[in-house]
Amino acid sequence: MAIEPMIEARGTAADMNTRGIDLTAATEAIRSFMSAMNLDEGAHTADTPERVVRAWVRRTAGYGEEPARVLETRFPVEGDPGLVVVSGVRFSSTCAHHLLPIEGVATVAYRPDAERGEVVGLSKLVRLLRIYAARLQVQESLGRDTAATIDRELRPVGAAVALTASHGCMTLRGIDEPNSVTTTLALSGDWSSGHPDVLQIMEEHRRHL
Repeated sequence: MAIEPMIEARGTAADMNTRGIDLTAATEAIRSFMSAMNLDEGAHTADTPERVVRAWVRRTAGYGEEPARVLETRFPVEGDPGLVVVSGVRFSSTCAHHLLPIEGVATVAYRPDAERGEVVGLSKLVRLLRIYAARLQVQESLGRDTAATIDRELRPVGAAVALTASHGCMTLRGIDEPNSVTTTLALSGDWSSGHPDVLQIMEEHRRHL
C-alpha cells in the first residue's frame, strides 16, 4: 500500500527547502560518500547525489514544522463524543541510529473530555503523527511525542498511540530478521494499559495489521 508523503512537493530540493539546509554541502557529502564506497554505475548514478538530497529534504520535513499547529483548528465538545479512534494509518519514518527506514501501521486515539476538552478533524491526528515521523526517530519516542501533544493541546480524558512497524536496522542488517515487527503503546492522561478504552483501542489496532 502506498504511503502518503509528508509533503506534497515537486521540483528541485531548493523548492522544498524551508529550513535553511545547505543543499550544496549536502549534495557534495553524498557525492564524497559514494566515491569513498566505490559506488559508481555510470549514467545511472551521475545525478544520484541530487536525488538523495531531494529525498532527504522530504523525509526530514518534520523538522521544519511545529506539530502543535496542526491542532489549532478545534471544535467544542458537544455532549459525550465517546472514543475517537483513527486506525490503519500507514506511516514511514527513519531510524535515528542507522538512518534506515521504519515502516508501519499506527492507531491514534483519544477520548475528549465532555467538560473541558476539545476535538479536531480526524485528518489532523494523522498529520500530527506524520510530522513527528518525518524526523529521525525511535519508535517509542514517535508514539510518546504524538500522544503527549494530543494530551497537551486537547486536554482529553486520555490519548493513545499504538505503532506496529518493521525496522530496517533489524531487517536489513544486524540480526537480519526480515519478518520481525515491533509494537509499542504510548498513553497519556488518565489511561493505563488495562483501561477498557485502551483494550478497545488495541483490539482495533490489531484488526489492521
